[in-house]
Amino acid sequence: MNTYLNQISGIDDAIVSMFMSKRSWTREKELHIRQVCRQVLQPNGSLAEYNAELAAEFEEFSNWMSKLVKWGQKHITMLRFVDMSITVEGLHRAGQDDWDAHAKRFNNRIIRSSTRLAQFSYEMSSWYEDKIIPTDLALKELDIHLPDVFEHEGIPYIKSVNGYIREGYENNPDVKRGLYMLSIPSNFIFKIDLTEWSHVYKERNIHGSANPEVKQCCESIADQIEAFHNQFNRDLFMKILN
Repeated sequence: MNTYLNQISGIDDAIVSMFMSKRSWTREKELHIRQVCRQVLQPNGSLAEYNAELAAEFEEFSNWMSKLVKWGQKHITMLRFVDMSITVEGLHRAGQDDWDAHAKRFNNRIIRSSTRLAQFSYEMSSWYEDKIIPTDLALKELDIHLPDVFEHEGIPYIKSVNGYIREGYENNPDVKRGLYMLSIPSNFIFKIDLTEWSHVYKERNIHGSANPEVKQCCESIADQIEAFHNQFNRDLFMKILN
C-alpha cells in the first residue's frame, strides 16, 4: 500500500480568515498575505526551500502559521479552509470500506476502484500477501484440479476466481464481484479539510482499534502532512475540536 499527499491548498485563505472577526482585515493586507504565500510555498502547497533573500517573508509566514494553529484548534472553521488532496494505492477492500465510513468528513469527495467496472483476480493488498492463501491457489499448489464446469441442480456452473458462476452469467460484472475477497487491493482519491482530518486521525491512528492496514494508511498520511508543514502535526490533530 502507498499513500500520496498530492496537494495542500487554502492556507492563504485560512490566514486571511484570522483577520476577519475583529475587523483588522484590509484588502491590502489580504493581497500581501497571498503574495507572501506565493513566495514561500511550492505549487503543491508544501513549504519551499528556505531562501535567505526571502527571510522576512519566511518569518512572517511562520508567525501566521503559529497563530493559525493556535486559534484554529478552537475556532475550527478557520482550518476548514485548508484542503488536502490524497491518493491511496492498494489498501484492501475491507479497509476501504472502513475509510468510506468517514465519507461525510470528506464532504463525499472520494472516488475508489469499482468492483463492478474493474476486474480483479487473486491479487490482494500487501498486508495480506503473507497471511492468507485463497482456496483456488492452495488447491493449485497442492496439485488438486477443479473442473472448469460442473452441474448444480441440473444447471451448469463455470469456474471463475474464487468459485463458480452460473452459465450465462460468467461475464456479468455484477455477478463476478460476488466472489471477490475483501483482501483485494483498492485505489482511491479523496479530499478533506484539516478540521475533518483531525477527526479521522483520532479514529484511525496507530493507537486506535482500526484494522492494522487502515492504521498504517492513516499514519502514512499524517507523516506526509507534517513533512509539508511541521505546524500541521499530530499534536494539532488531537487538539482540534470537531
